[in-house]
Amino acid sequence: MIDAHQHFWDLGVRDQEWITGAMRPLRRNFGVSDLRAAAPDVTATVLVQTVTDAAETPEFLALAAESDLVGAVVGWVDLTAPDVFDRVQSYVDGHGGSWLRGIRHQVQGERNPRWLCRRDVRRGLSAVSDNGLVYELLTLPHQIPAAVETASALPSTHFVLDHCSKPPVASGRLYPWAENIRALALNENVSCKLSGLVTEADWAQWTVSDLRPYFDVVLEAFGPERLMFGSDWPVCLLAAEHSEVVAAARELTAALSPAEQHAIFHANAARAYRIG
Repeated sequence: MIDAHQHFWDLGVRDQEWITGAMRPLRRNFGVSDLRAAAPDVTATVLVQTVTDAAETPEFLALAAESDLVGAVVGWVDLTAPDVFDRVQSYVDGHGGSWLRGIRHQVQGERNPRWLCRRDVRRGLSAVSDNGLVYELLTLPHQIPAAVETASALPSTHFVLDHCSKPPVASGRLYPWAENIRALALNENVSCKLSGLVTEADWAQWTVSDLRPYFDVVLEAFGPERLMFGSDWPVCLLAAEHSEVVAAARELTAALSPAEQHAIFHANAARAYRIG
């Protein structure tokens, strides 16, 4: 199994300012040994950035070079910087850069719902693609239309949608999220992570039945060939243990063929992030 979405942080190195309020149980350090204990069946992971701090990326690359568990790193760069291509290239060519497979920015925190459509942002996205990397979309439902336009405008860029764009699972609403997801999936250069759904549900009493309507939408839209499993550990701990997230994903995909399940839990992530 490849876990296509997980995080590490050390509060002694830098604060994680987003861990506030109800998320305070996450205010402790999480590292490789913690994940090994929590997820013994995982053979490789994609380590994803957590903060908009350029110093985090080389730290993660060094960690990946030392660990046989981390198979790929998704880092951060200022997409709007005039020298964005050179910045990305410096990661790729630098120490541990062979582990860098993607770039992500917390678009969900941008006030402009069309931030992805800005000329300087798209120039940065092209720089990511030109360096052979994927770009991960961390968006909220109201930002999906801009992602649709951007994916269509940059057909040579491989986009990976994180957390199904955080649908409103707790409320049970599907629209307009579902319609926008289907529009995004029409762009064949977009894949989707089956991740983050439990923390969009009721943390205390979610069920697989609560998740299924959202899974059904992304399965129909992207197909098993463009879906990949991610735990979003340790953020998932707000609602579920790693093993519970895996069990939910296994139950959701139980009706699929063994080959389709293998694609979602291993092959698609291995291809997208060049693992193994």
